[in-house]
Amino acid sequence: MIKFGLIEEWDPRPGHLTSWVASLASVTAAGQAPVHPVPASHQQEEYLKVAWRNESAGFRFARLCLMAFDVTAPLDVKAMTTAVNEFVRRHDSFRSWFSMEDDGSVLRHLVPTEDIEMVPVDHGDLDAERLCTLVQEETAGPFNWDCFTFGAIEWDGGFTIYAAVDHLNTDGISQTSTCLELMTLYLNAAFGAGAELPSVGSYIDYCARERAISRQLTRRSPHVERWIELVRANEGRLPSFPLPLGTGDEGYTRSALLNATVFDEAAAQRFEDVCRELGSNVISGVMATAALVYAEFTGKNEYFGMTPKSTRSGAEEMNSVGWFTSLIPVPLTVDDTTTFRSLAPQAARSYAAGKELTDISFHRVLELAEPADGLDVVPGWSVPMISYIDVRKLPGVEIFEAGNGCLFGNRGSSEEVYMWVNRFPTTTSITFLYPNTDIARESVQRYVERFVEVISTVAEQGDYRASLPALTS
Repeated sequence: MIKFGLIEEWDPRPGHLTSWVASLASVTAAGQAPVHPVPASHQQEEYLKVAWRNESAGFRFARLCLMAFDVTAPLDVKAMTTAVNEFVRRHDSFRSWFSMEDDGSVLRHLVPTEDIEMVPVDHGDLDAERLCTLVQEETAGPFNWDCFTFGAIEWDGGFTIYAAVDHLNTDGISQTSTCLELMTLYLNAAFGAGAELPSVGSYIDYCARERAISRQLTRRSPHVERWIELVRANEGRLPSFPLPLGTGDEGYTRSALLNATVFDEAAAQRFEDVCRELGSNVISGVMATAALVYAEFTGKNEYFGMTPKSTRSGAEEMNSVGWFTSLIPVPLTVDDTTTFRSLAPQAARSYAAGKELTDISFHRVLELAEPADGLDVVPGWSVPMISYIDVRKLPGVEIFEAGNGCLFGNRGSSEEVYMWVNRFPTTTSITFLYPNTDIARESVQRYVERFVEVISTVAEQGDYRASLPALTS
């Protein structure tokens, strides 16, 4: 099973580290790269603005994503240099950097492919603690073009390869495809394997497409109206975690992470079978479970769920590295007669309706909202997010798992709770990223225990009836 955690919890085998960083000539050329007319994606732009506002936090506020896996073969540094350069040049997300202008706008600068060169740096033998520290120190933040590094840690019998990339340029699908591509390119360079890689789409073209859709929207566009209606129905606010988190109004709350097992594959298949029988699917079943748990904890019958949705379009974008996600709403209504079997079909319909908003960024909706709409949403907003991924279906996941693949992030700042349910070949796991407070730790523990109890009951008995307090709207 793929491991998840914070980078400081990464426990790589000690060994001889060679990292790959952008050459000084490349960094110099990138600094002179001209402005490109295609803006950042909405998500990238807001991410950059939040990072800019929090540059004085005293720690890396932006998200650094680390992917690592083992290779049981000797390292050929020259071949890996070739592989890393081909990989970076192949994806145009790595060619962009962004500047914050005095008027608050964000401009893209595009680095010519021929100016990109990643060079090896020999760091000698390092222990696990120093490796964790160096990866974070060596990888620049999102306002630098070179906010990505790669490395290979040699140990007796093989090496661990890693890619450290700011979230600005990657997402979950990108991280697993990075593993497959790097391995393929390395085998080609080291052994002349001659394997062909599939063609990739352009992340810049994706950003242009997203912005073209956004320009056509007005306050009266049906999809904009839908978003605003949903937030209005939630008293003008975005949703929040159903239990207290103990976060203050001032300062920063660093992140904490919790991993737990949901059930084994036999139970996961039974849960899927129940969902399919009801005309639903697993993600809708997960959201229905979350709605029941929310109602039990809060006594409220209106659940405003949010889940990430891939915005990739077509096979080429599936092979691309970039941040191809948006959040979609999955609102559900629970009353004292609701069971999982009655709620799952509603969740399927709500999820289908939410998918119609995939290309309608809520960031753009806020730009179009009017004072009379009564939305109480501040810049840098965050919401509790529930993600479901059937990891078994991701390209290259078999190689990633066989190589002890792991995904880690830096300990940034968290004000809300993010939840990932991941289905692997033998088990389904759940991961929470949450504010590192005593209150939040207790709340998240209570939540995961209840969530696992509810979803396991559905898998075993085919249904679940919530134990509800007096519900309120």
